[in-house]
Amino acid sequence: MQFIVSSTGLLSRLQAVSKAISGKTTIPILDHFLFDLQDGMLTITASDLETTMITHVSVENPKGNGSIALEAKRLLDILKEFPEQPLTVEINDETLQTDMLTMNGKFSVVGAPGDEFPKVSELKEEDKNYIKLESDVLETGITKTLFAAANDELRPVMNGVFVALSPDHITFVASDSHKLVKYRRTDVKAESDSSFILPKKPASLLKNILPQIHGEVSIEFDKQNAVFSLQGYKLICRLTEGQFPNYESVIPKNNPNKLIINRSEFYNAVKRVSVFSNQASNLVKLELSDSEMVVSAQDIDFSISAYEKLNCQFEGEAMEMGFKSVFLNEILSNISADEVVFELSDPGRAGVMVPFGKDFEPEEQLMLLMPMMLH
Repeated sequence: MQFIVSSTGLLSRLQAVSKAISGKTTIPILDHFLFDLQDGMLTITASDLETTMITHVSVENPKGNGSIALEAKRLLDILKEFPEQPLTVEINDETLQTDMLTMNGKFSVVGAPGDEFPKVSELKEEDKNYIKLESDVLETGITKTLFAAANDELRPVMNGVFVALSPDHITFVASDSHKLVKYRRTDVKAESDSSFILPKKPASLLKNILPQIHGEVSIEFDKQNAVFSLQGYKLICRLTEGQFPNYESVIPKNNPNKLIINRSEFYNAVKRVSVFSNQASNLVKLELSDSEMVVSAQDIDFSISAYEKLNCQFEGEAMEMGFKSVFLNEILSNISADEVVFELSDPGRAGVMVPFGKDFEPEEQLMLLMPMMLH
């Protein structure tokens, strides 16, 4: 086999799919990229068995068909050192020696047989569901929720993003029991009700690659696997099996106390004050009254404390609540609004945060945060 390819073009595609490779694999072939040249089209695959990424690279002067597995780390290391130039790649089909020829030199490696690379899982036709949506919708849905997913070995269903499709909307949900995020789009509709739990790793891969993509993404999935087809790439992943908890039941519906406040001012105040919080608890206290909120923190062990006053609109009874500052700022940084509404019932129940006003009608966003005990 032989072909000519752009060095930087090849590198960018390899770097994108290389994130599917696991650094802890015990199967040597999974440390490799699979190069498959068929009828002038070069397909490159990387996998860890659970998640597989595939991309296509345009080549010039292709000769022959076939496949070979090439060591990923060595290939990436050498390509990073090349300036932009055409590379002539020559592969001996019998010895699997692979030569990369530049204008001034030759770089040789030996590959492994391509047929040793694991085959991609096929979806079961009888269980298959399908939806097509714009890449920016999928990107936003994953970005707004992924940070709230858990790392819980005992409950793997919480370690990813729950995606629910219906004839009315698409909903993305993630929760780690301390915080919960729901992002819904009413401008995306499926033919019927269906859902799946997207694990963290493929969700992170999509989050990284989607900003480079324009156009539609098609999603096909059955009970075990999902296939995401987007411009220049395909991602196949094993889905998390199990039932996602009934998240609607934990969202408090009647919250008589409402706080409206500037999001960035709130975020920055919590960030400053939390420096003085106890390192183990990260507790910050919010004292709410008619037109003022006091954000405070203290660490008795080191005799340090801080507070900051913020102007706000508050309707309800004066109250004090404690929250973990890290979680509070994660939520505030992922709400896309100038002002937020913090809906509260009492100091022992979860607070609900939503954007104030609606800049974009089809979009719904809700963040829930469990409080911490003050005493």
